[in-house]
Amino acid sequence: MLETELEEKPPGKAGFAIRGQMFRLARQSLVYGVGPVVSKFIGVFLLPLYTSYLTTKDYGVVALLMSAEVVAVIVFRAGIQNAFFRFYYLSSDPLERRTVVRTSFWFTITSATVGLVLGLVLAPEIASVLGLHPGQIDLVRATAVLLWADMNYQQQAAVFRVEHRAIAYSIASVSNVVITVGATVTLIVGLHKGPLGLIVGNLTGTLCVFAVLLVYRAGLLGFEFNRKLYRAMEHFGLPLLPSILALWVTRFSDRFFIQHFLGSSAVGVYSFGVTIASVLMLIITAFLLAWPPFAYSIEDDDDARRTYAYVLTYFLFLMIWAAIAFSLLAPTLGRLLGSKAAFHPGARFVPVLAFAFVLIAGYEVVTISIGRVRKTGMNWVITGSGALVDAALNWVLIPRVGAMGAAIALLAGYATMFVGMSWHAQRLFPVPYQWRRVATMLVAGVGLVLLGKWISVSAPLAVALAAIFPFVLIGFGFYSAPERAQLAALVRRVLHARPA
Repeated sequence: MLETELEEKPPGKAGFAIRGQMFRLARQSLVYGVGPVVSKFIGVFLLPLYTSYLTTKDYGVVALLMSAEVVAVIVFRAGIQNAFFRFYYLSSDPLERRTVVRTSFWFTITSATVGLVLGLVLAPEIASVLGLHPGQIDLVRATAVLLWADMNYQQQAAVFRVEHRAIAYSIASVSNVVITVGATVTLIVGLHKGPLGLIVGNLTGTLCVFAVLLVYRAGLLGFEFNRKLYRAMEHFGLPLLPSILALWVTRFSDRFFIQHFLGSSAVGVYSFGVTIASVLMLIITAFLLAWPPFAYSIEDDDDARRTYAYVLTYFLFLMIWAAIAFSLLAPTLGRLLGSKAAFHPGARFVPVLAFAFVLIAGYEVVTISIGRVRKTGMNWVITGSGALVDAALNWVLIPRVGAMGAAIALLAGYATMFVGMSWHAQRLFPVPYQWRRVATMLVAGVGLVLLGKWISVSAPLAVALAAIFPFVLIGFGFYSAPERAQLAALVRRVLHARPA
């Protein structure tokens, strides 16, 4: 009943307030998302270069190591970055905030150094566990250096976020990307360093920007480590670690299962498809940089509930629309971005992966309710359940249906998390999410993709089929009365527009 009221009869002032909130969230997401967007797009556009100079096996090994590095960062960070955001805002005293920054910095640099030493010393053993041959041990060592640089860079970049300096954050992110691209192209094309060049290129940009930030923050980063504060931060952050780890293990474990059952070449082909589909992740990344501070800044619970409901609907509308486009254009993108035909089969994984990312986008929206009431104790159970579903299906499906089993496992794992978190969040902080509309979008989106695949649409028809998604929703009764009125007004303005 409440959902229907929100859809059909939002009060005038509430309607304007919600639109204002949506625009504010979109604006913040765009500013914070500049770095990730630039990084992801450049990564995609460099695929022809990578696939020209690297074999599928080389690309698979790099994807495997990069996945391991991301998970290792989470482990060695031990929840300190999550606690950093929470504890920074507990006081408005500049000195107390400085203590939070310094304690986080010295923990991070110490933990990162431990990770670096372990990576360098145990490189042969790590290579063996990952199924790499002795000649690839240097790749493991380079990844250990990347781990050190990545952990410390992320901690420094986080300071810009708590200071609400989105432009400075974007400058640092874009600078990292530019240096990384220059170094990577030089190493791969100019010096023919192959997969080692790809990893070293990535760590070069991160190290350079971290060094600059270290000088820039010299006055802030004096030696100070408050043990009492550190224990309190770990008490807050460590319980979140299993949940965060389960999320990232779910996202990256498929590479390790494919490596085990099918080998590095299969990992390379699958990762090629993941890279194409993960352009959708840049939308999620930009959203997540703005979503928590935006969501928590709404003080009134009723306003928060109403806003959260519309955020889920509109964000998934954008995500599903993008998923349709990438799913239908996947064969074309595969041929354009894969310089070698051996990579092209990776495009067939894109539709399943794209809709998996839609589900994790929904999960990220509904999870905010848990944070609002500060009852995160069950998060690890839900994410852990999703991780177990993902791992079980990887183990069962990959030997039977190949790498497509990994994509299906990811979809099922994320679906488990989305459904589980939605149910749990509603028990703690009920929000009138518009589930009928969400289901309508998913059915319409999947239907358009299946239709396009059935008739094997060309690229122009794929674009046209994706473009009609908002209009298809009209037939399903998706739009509320106020939305229909706004759409009609927009159409009238377009039809009556005249050249100056």
